[in-house]
Amino acid sequence: MEHQPISREGYDKLREEIRHMEDIEMPKISQAIADARAEGDLRENAEYHAQREAQGMTQAKINQLKTKLANCYIVDKSTLPKGVVTFGSRVTVKDLSDGAIEHYEFVGPGEEDYSGDVMKILTTSPLATGMMNKKVGDSVEVTVPRGILRYEITAIGGD
Repeated sequence: MEHQPISREGYDKLREEIRHMEDIEMPKISQAIADARAEGDLRENAEYHAQREAQGMTQAKINQLKTKLANCYIVDKSTLPKGVVTFGSRVTVKDLSDGAIEHYEFVGPGEEDYSGDVMKILTTSPLATGMMNKKVGDSVEVTVPRGILRYEITAIGGD
């Protein structure tokens, strides 16, 4: 897996999520398993089996988040070039098919948010990779599963 950029805030958010799951969620599940085990026969104890499954799913999520962090490097957005699309850029584009104006911010793993006026999308997404290193006024064609999207970059900003 290729290393991906992430902001300090995004890195800290993922670390906190891992800490919460390891220090709060897993002990709760372990206690629930112990309580269910105390009720007797484990072969017919649905609560015990449900908690064991929850424990496995939580551990899998922790492992997934740790892998995500291991494949990231922290980027100081203030050191990135201005005037071109890079990690952390806020890009305003005009959809050339219908004239709609759309706003994107290119972020790292765990920072994506597809709601709101500015969609935060991964730098590894087809849209972001198609716009990387482009400037205001550049036209971009991006191939996505639903076809080809055509945009004109109208503004680039950062944090």
